[in-house]
Amino acid sequence: MKIDWAALGSVFGVSLVVTVALVGLFTLGIAGLSRRERAAEQGGSAALAVTGAYLCFAGCAAAVAYGISLIVA
Repeated sequence: MKIDWAALGSVFGVSLVVTVALVGLFTLGIAGLSRRERAAEQGGSAALAVTGAYLCFAGCAAAVAYGISLIVA
């Protein structure tokens, strides 16, 4: 049995980068929603932050859907 270490390293590297990017995107979404909470307490509006948060969550959902489609196909 021969292991292609270059391919294994490539898969590891891509998986690591995509995981960190997806977690970062989700974190930005959570931060945007927390700004909405803070603005509501102060009587303001954070429409831009909420829109950005929803876009971040949509990007996360799209990445998960793409990963599931890769697994199923």
